[in-house]
Amino acid sequence: MFADEPGYFLLACVLVPIGVGIVWLIVWWIKTRCTLLTVGEERVLLSRGVFSKERLEIELESIRTVRIDQSFVDRIFNCGVLKIYTAGDNPELVQKGMPDPERLRSALRS
Repeated sequence: MFADEPGYFLLACVLVPIGVGIVWLIVWWIKTRCTLLTVGEERVLLSRGVFSKERLEIELESIRTVRIDQSFVDRIFNCGVLKIYTAGDNPELVQKGMPDPERLRSALRS
């Protein structure tokens, strides 16, 4: 969580004595734990959500572009934003806070 958004994480830690920070960190942790990205042999599956689930499947053969966006802090902590394009100018899948994005890109390309 720190690697994904270090500024928000530090702000939440500062707010822990007030009580707001601990709630913020717990909700953030639950959201993080309930997000799963799976790269299979034929498709990519993204599943996220706590009470209501969102599932997105993309066939590997229909992937046109895989884009990884990393800020300077993201590069230090080896994480980034994954964007998968199939057709058109808008990404079909956008997921923040992905660890080791270069390994993920190579898995999607092979």
